[in-house]
Amino acid sequence: MDVFKTPGAFSWSELVTPDPARAAEFYGQLFGWNVKAPDEAMGGYRVVQLADASVAGIMAMPKDAPPMPPHWGCYVTVADTDQTVQRCIALGGKALMPAMDIPGVGRMAVLQDPQGAVLSVIAYAAM
Repeated sequence: MDVFKTPGAFSWSELVTPDPARAAEFYGQLFGWNVKAPDEAMGGYRVVQLADASVAGIMAMPKDAPPMPPHWGCYVTVADTDQTVQRCIALGGKALMPAMDIPGVGRMAVLQDPQGAVLSVIAYAAM
């Protein structure tokens, strides 16, 4: 199964932290991950690889974000991000971050279920 193409599959994990370099060192040593150098074109985003597979990302806390602890988030692949946002709202959830395009990656949004759990969804661009 190709999780990047399978709607409903968990496909990506991402750490948001105030110190991405320190986190990259810690997780690299803990799990044997190879963390690529920060991509300045993507705001210093670091891609985590295990063998030849990209499995996660590490990023700095957004400057305009409200105070929050460092945290891991996960993404579920969807066929259509905008339709998924609309369906989430119809089912009583919320869109915490509306659908937005990530050039060369896809279209994503951050959703919250009626109980308060937060999850990101993404429709990947053709790879």
